[in-house]
Amino acid sequence: MNPCLMNPAALAALRDERIDWRFRSAAPALTGLTLTEAADGRLNLFTDGFFAPFVVLDDEALEHNLRTMAAWCAARGVVLAPHGKTTMAPQLFARQIEHGAWGITCANAGHLRVYRAFGVSRILLANQFLDPSGLRWLAAELAADPDFEFVCWVDSVRGVELMTEALEGTERPVDVLLELGADGGRTGVRDTATALAVAEAVHASPALRLRGTGGYEGALSHDTDEAALAKISSYVDGLRDLAITFADKGMLDGQIIVTAGGSAYFDQVANELTKPWPDGLDVLPVLRSGAYVTHDDGFYRQISPLGDHPRIDGVESFRPALRAWAQVTSKPSDTLALLTIGKRDASFDEGMPEPQLRRTPNGPAEPLDGHVVAKMNDQHAFLTLPAGSPVEVGDWIGLGLSHPCTVFDKWPLLPVTAADGETVVDLVRTWF
Repeated sequence: MNPCLMNPAALAALRDERIDWRFRSAAPALTGLTLTEAADGRLNLFTDGFFAPFVVLDDEALEHNLRTMAAWCAARGVVLAPHGKTTMAPQLFARQIEHGAWGITCANAGHLRVYRAFGVSRILLANQFLDPSGLRWLAAELAADPDFEFVCWVDSVRGVELMTEALEGTERPVDVLLELGADGGRTGVRDTATALAVAEAVHASPALRLRGTGGYEGALSHDTDEAALAKISSYVDGLRDLAITFADKGMLDGQIIVTAGGSAYFDQVANELTKPWPDGLDVLPVLRSGAYVTHDDGFYRQISPLGDHPRIDGVESFRPALRAWAQVTSKPSDTLALLTIGKRDASFDEGMPEPQLRRTPNGPAEPLDGHVVAKMNDQHAFLTLPAGSPVEVGDWIGLGLSHPCTVFDKWPLLPVTAADGETVVDLVRTWF
């Protein structure tokens, strides 16, 4: 199997971008410097002029999560195509690939274009791809680069017809996976008869090639009780059954790809996809977990197989690698303080930010217990203060964040900090 690759020149050019007013939290001292020069400066978040609020990445936690997931996948006999929409950060894609990622997953044509700008050589688009302009652009990319591998979903005969029409006359067929859905889920076929009809349409298309099955189990549950996990396993078994059915009918071409596995149930998916397959079937089980790279202090901390309640034995849990810092801008009463961070800056869709640290203007960060962010406006967070709270106007509050997928899109440039949580050792550029 060829490794996934990226374009080193494009990654190097990214680091040559110069910092300016577009990056609202960057210290003025960094203006005019490249990302590389800024990282080499080893500035301090609090004493060298960064503007509050800001969100930072913990370099040691990132590396721990990358190593942990890579080692676990290798031991379980699955490959990883992490969903890049979590970060949209080519620098982090490169680190995931360095740790053995088989490919990178995207959600739409815009993502695909960004990935290809940085030379990602194997991309899985986890949706039915119907945009005719995007398909024609994809066809040109495939024709120009024989090493570029691409696969996307199909879930309807009409979708197959639209893709075939848009791809008429293309040199290379586009690889597709039949997407299986489920009641209560999102896209994907709901029954075997429809799946066979779609597969037959792909088999008859001169522009498409059926490679296997895929889907997303994470929409089926947000729980980890026995019933929820059984539901996930049953769904993945359906992916297996469809792939075997298609193989028996001679509809599949090349190595069979079967893929699922968001960040909440990748253990259950791996359990099912690594069960014995019928003799003669060459099956590649692919996970697409993306949020593992930073983990979180909320939703995934509670539900991940390697979170606070691990379902995997003998493997160290992931570590949260995202933290927001904001200042106390107002303390209108003994029970309320307002922070300079809001919905424009931090995630709130899967839980409020979690106050964890307090740093006085001139002192070190110390643990902060018993404080809660009760709500957020566009630019403010309402911090509930317990009796005897030490929080004062001007203090810095360090916040854990839930659901990384709705954090990265708010920050085009994120500082990466050393073990002290303050020294900036790198800067990560995002492209949303």
